[in-house]
Amino acid sequence: MGGGQLARMMAPAATALGVRLRVLAEGPDVSATTAAPSTVGDYRDLEALKAFVAGVDVVTFDHEHVPPEHLRALKEAGVNLQPGPDALQYAQDKLLMRQACDRLGLPNPAWAAVTSVADLLDFGDRTGWPVVLKTPRGGYDGKGVRVLRSPEAAESCGDWFELGFEALLVEEMVDFSRELSSQVARNPSGATASYPVAESVQTDGVCDVVTAPAPGLDPGTARAAEEAAVALAEGLGVTGMLAVELFETPGVGPGFMVNELAMRPHNSGHWSMDGAVTGQFEQHVRAVLDLPLGSTAPLGAYTVMKNYLGGANEDLYAAFPTAMTAFPEAKIHAYGKSVRPGRKIGHVNVTAATPEDLASARAAAEGAAAIISEGLHAGPDSGPGTDTQTGSQDADQQEQS
Repeated sequence: MGGGQLARMMAPAATALGVRLRVLAEGPDVSATTAAPSTVGDYRDLEALKAFVAGVDVVTFDHEHVPPEHLRALKEAGVNLQPGPDALQYAQDKLLMRQACDRLGLPNPAWAAVTSVADLLDFGDRTGWPVVLKTPRGGYDGKGVRVLRSPEAAESCGDWFELGFEALLVEEMVDFSRELSSQVARNPSGATASYPVAESVQTDGVCDVVTAPAPGLDPGTARAAEEAAVALAEGLGVTGMLAVELFETPGVGPGFMVNELAMRPHNSGHWSMDGAVTGQFEQHVRAVLDLPLGSTAPLGAYTVMKNYLGGANEDLYAAFPTAMTAFPEAKIHAYGKSVRPGRKIGHVNVTAATPEDLASARAAAEGAAAIISEGLHAGPDSGPGTDTQTGSQDADQQEQS
């Protein structure tokens, strides 16, 4: 269900395993329609969902936005949903997610459900300003989130309490050093397979650069982050891929706090397509079909993933020869989307054979992405530098796709 780039990249993985994949697409021209047989339908329409699932063995998801009541109706009708609605609700509703993390004893920021500006002011006065206000459902890529740096800013949020939610989520502003992502796959038989914890850098609310494994990550923190992802997968009954987005908090608790969950392949795992024995898309297909899970071992010391967004160049493919010539080590992935400023339209992976090769791998990934996005005609030194994110905090960093 869903015809975006995640469904598109699931298609070749399914084909390689001899699995026939069918897509419920939001429109005739969305990303996945050129990669797999597609039916155009509205995922908010229960009758459209019933028609789509007729005759399929397993249903999985490109996004978490299918209404929970529709998923429960399909489950009651005997449809095999992976993950099921009882698990998926924790990726759909951030308030439920925070409750689950508390219940499982995982490190959460201080948080509260608030129904009024008065509640918001009370939370900020108790925990200190700034605070982060979020809609519990529907937010992504920095949308549905607002940093409030003072009581005066909170008092201007009255319209947020008129959006139709029973309550909003407010969290303390976390003092973090960088963002991390811990991914694990789980199949219905209960087997799990963890990927190395990755570093994720956000720019303008969108995942920009991912490095796996996360450079310089404390081994104890890495182990604890992997264990937290497994605990969530098992405790919530997740099947398929689970991405647990984390704030790294050196010296505080196990060294991280939970930020968000995604129960599907995730932008922070795209590196695995070319940097691990089993990429996340193949792993997701294996998991939801209850097949044995593949090895998650890295193929090099590091892999760098760089997203490229819509920019000055509207003819992406015309730039491919230049990017490929300048950076033959780069693996280019295009999502088949029309170019729009700031829109995620593809990514580049480069694997570093040794730790010493990390800087050159990052430069190659950034250089190739810049050529494609901006139509640059430049050599290997043309890519813009990207510094590892430090503790700078704003709305975009507190919410990640």
